[in-house]
Amino acid sequence: MDKFRMMFQFLQANQESFMNGICGIMALASAQMYQVFEFSCPCMPEYNYTYGIGLLIVPPIWFFLLGFVLNNNVSVLAEEWKRPIGKRHKDPTILRYMFCSITQRSLIAPAVWVTVSLMDGKSFLCAFSINLDIEMFGNYSVMNGLTETDKLKLLARIPCEMLFEHQEIRLAASRYIKCISQACGWMFLLMMTLSAFLIRAIRPCFSQATFLKTKYWSHYIDVERKMFDEACKDHAKSFAKVCIHQYFENISGEMQTLHHHRTTGKDDSDDGEEDKRSDEEKLMGIRAQDDMNKVLWNWHTCKPALALRKEQMEGENNGKLNGNAKGAANGLVNGHNHEVAKKEWAVYYNWRTEGAREG
Repeated sequence: MDKFRMMFQFLQANQESFMNGICGIMALASAQMYQVFEFSCPCMPEYNYTYGIGLLIVPPIWFFLLGFVLNNNVSVLAEEWKRPIGKRHKDPTILRYMFCSITQRSLIAPAVWVTVSLMDGKSFLCAFSINLDIEMFGNYSVMNGLTETDKLKLLARIPCEMLFEHQEIRLAASRYIKCISQACGWMFLLMMTLSAFLIRAIRPCFSQATFLKTKYWSHYIDVERKMFDEACKDHAKSFAKVCIHQYFENISGEMQTLHHHRTTGKDDSDDGEEDKRSDEEKLMGIRAQDDMNKVLWNWHTCKPALALRKEQMEGENNGKLNGNAKGAANGLVNGHNHEVAKKEWAVYYNWRTEGAREG
């Protein structure tokens, strides 16, 4: 369990690297799934195009949605978008940055699937075999005496090796369509690479300060949510400990008293008191269910403003403390000044009577 806990903490601390790894695994999985997947074209004019294009589009959509599901920032983005404004305004640029970051990672696996599918050419051949001009490949007698419906049925059988009689025509047509499919695959890969290059090249041309600001606050929102969840877990654990402890104290008070009388070790009791004090400190004064519900509701509806003003608060506190201390020493606090007569007291000790006389 300790190893799994350490691994989970490592993944939480390196979430960006973890998500990049997930995207890479999904990309490899998409390529492997296509290799394992058994392609079976229906070889019917009514279904060839639907099956071929569907195999080229539907799995990438599934991989794209799966990338959104596996990304933890989706819930952070949705929560930040839907939350009430409260004391903290919403920045649309941060939401756009988070959405673009999620989308870029989610597009990797679909792009790999589309590229592999086009390079292989089976789906493209199945979808567009009925659009071929069979006269381009010689042997014109194949189409002689056939109606338009029979021609479409014959062309639809080209992807199926066992159903097409003229293997030379089938081989030539398959190579022709696969060449077009691979050309489309290379064009798609080139477009994706060029788009990624332009995004990386154009980004520094804009205000780098704005980019750093959006990146910082997007990380802050993610970290704040994690720390709030951890604080809630610690509070719930301490709340449960104190609640159970009080329950057993109320139910078995006499047995608890007997147990304390019989035990002689002081270390265990000291450790127990320290644990109780630490649990009490973690409660932070929230000791009722309604109070905790109010805190959680306020956190959702009215998050604290992002303006801590630490130096000003410390200056005010230090000023108060220094003023109180110096004023108390000089008699300048609470309306006292130099002109007001102060009553002085002196105490004398007698070594015989060990008493005190005021004068």
